[in-house]
Amino acid sequence: MQLFWPFFKIGLFSIGGGYAIIPLIQEQVVHQQGWLNEKVFSDIITISQMTPGPLAVNTSTFVGMQIDGIFGAIVATVGCILGGCIISIGLYQFFQKHHESLYVSSALKSLKASSVGLIMSAGFTILLLTFFETSEFSSHILSQFDWKAAILFVVSFAILRKFKPNPILLMCVAGVVGFLIY
Repeated sequence: MQLFWPFFKIGLFSIGGGYAIIPLIQEQVVHQQGWLNEKVFSDIITISQMTPGPLAVNTSTFVGMQIDGIFGAIVATVGCILGGCIISIGLYQFFQKHHESLYVSSALKSLKASSVGLIMSAGFTILLLTFFETSEFSSHILSQFDWKAAILFVVSFAILRKFKPNPILLMCVAGVVGFLIY
């Protein structure tokens, strides 16, 4: 239950999925529970992005695996998915009854806006973890700036924008280059 309950809350209260759920998982497993440090969490996010499947499910699975092996992976994944399934069934029934309501339409627009904010927060957190190895922004983190990561990021981004290669191939090449650099 110690592993199931935090992931159930994450799945139940996360809106926006994928990248929007990263700050919620990080808050639970790094800051509140102290199960992982920020570096391990950052590595898990990287692996979760590279593996097939939804980011939130992959992250939950890898965090559960890190904490309590196969059993932990199953418990964390079920916890994360169960809340969304319950909400999806309830929302489906609600929207079938109220699909033409102006109030429901307005509520959905506000949820979209909050999802964008959560996704931006997740992106900022990933950048901080990548370039500074911390997710807490402060004035002294500039001394921890990782120039190699920044250069690899800029080069990868430029290649992606200019030549539009297969993103998976680009991730694999960047992973090999990162392995050689670090």
